[in-house]
Amino acid sequence: MRRNGAVETTSLRGALANFHESATVLGMTAKIPPGVDVVGVGVNAVDTLIQLPRFPASDSKLEFSDSAVLPGGQVASATIACQKWGLRTRYVGKVGDDEYGELHRKEFSKAGVESHLIRAAGCASQSSFILVDQSTGERTVLWKRGLGVALRPEDLKREWVSDARALLVDGHDTEAAAQAARWARESGIPVTADLDNLYLGIEALLENVDFMVSSKEFPERLTGEKDLMKSLPMIQRKFKNRFTAATIGRDGVLEWDGSMFKYFPAFRVNAVDTTGAGDIFHAAFVYAQLAGWKVEEQLSFSCAAAALNCTGSGARGHIGPLEEIKQLMREGATHPEAYPARQFSA
Repeated sequence: MRRNGAVETTSLRGALANFHESATVLGMTAKIPPGVDVVGVGVNAVDTLIQLPRFPASDSKLEFSDSAVLPGGQVASATIACQKWGLRTRYVGKVGDDEYGELHRKEFSKAGVESHLIRAAGCASQSSFILVDQSTGERTVLWKRGLGVALRPEDLKREWVSDARALLVDGHDTEAAAQAARWARESGIPVTADLDNLYLGIEALLENVDFMVSSKEFPERLTGEKDLMKSLPMIQRKFKNRFTAATIGRDGVLEWDGSMFKYFPAFRVNAVDTTGAGDIFHAAFVYAQLAGWKVEEQLSFSCAAAALNCTGSGARGHIGPLEEIKQLMREGATHPEAYPARQFSA
């Protein structure tokens, strides 16, 4: 059973004027094609966020400070962020026939995202309990997902992908993500993948990914190599991606383009909760990619957007407006660089 919530969306037009002299904003002079700017195919979740004064010791009791039930999920949150920044967006995912599924439906509608939520009868939507250590802002995620809400290739329609300008996927429902990526590749649409675990069939997905931006642990899990400066080139050579990159928390992001590394450190902020930082990083990367910015600008923008999200609670804690992100890029301090520039030569 499918329920589609198509609502008015806005475009990228004019959103990034005067951001950088070197920036080229697509759509300023060219006619914007029909369809959407970004389609996200991937996971959604509802998080029960539990604020703790410190992380509990084993076999102990600890009073929590606060709790809240909030929508999240990697691609779902990223799609919401892209919409907030003025892109026309579409989300494709699966939910249960419960109150959490309805929460997602309402959130997408309120944000203005065209959503294609496939409802799995008799199933519960994916949910998480997230323990947030208030002393550091770091979080621990406990999650549960039934097989019934796994997105399958047969749930997808080609036209949901083929009229977009960019595709964002995660690796949770690998077969469906791989199908969407193949359709995108056949239509000349760039594919960005947000990967954190070694899911079954991940190699079939990576074969059709242009921009792999993973967690810091994923390259080692895939290659067996601990050093990112070795594992990222290994992945890029094997799967012929345009580039491979890893987000590395407070150390920022490291990217390999086939001939040279590029690195940008994370911005310093008063972190409240790191939940969703990676989701918003990927949203910002897709946004900057569509804007035609240089890679250095893409990485800086993505780090700034991710950092600001950590100043609020939840996966969508603080999706900063464009002006706030730009201000942090111009004026914000960064953490110490983890990779000296001398290591960046090919």
